[in-house]
Amino acid sequence: MSENNSNSSNILNTLGLCRRAGKIVTGFDAVVADIRNAAGVMVTVDLSEKSKKEITFHCDKSRKQVIEIPHTMEEIQNIFGKKTGIIAILDRGFFRALQKKILRS
Repeated sequence: MSENNSNSSNILNTLGLCRRAGKIVTGFDAVVADIRNAAGVMVTVDLSEKSKKEITFHCDKSRKQVIEIPHTMEEIQNIFGKKTGIIAILDRGFFRALQKKILRS
């Protein structure tokens, strides 16, 4: 397996771990409602530009970082059971670990 595929798989595995730990919120409305508790927000590569712009506005207002993950909504659906392109990570440790993995991908 190439390093990029390995890092990509590690990102999905870490997101799955976040889900099992109860440290995520998914979907635009839920993320905006709970943004004050987020360590940061992640968006998928195939999220519409309009949605990216709207969630970035809310994150900027709340001083939360937005990072694009190298995955699609369909790939996220395989982990969370629902199709979503916006994910708030509620734990700083998980968010930092995901940031590092994304930078290496």
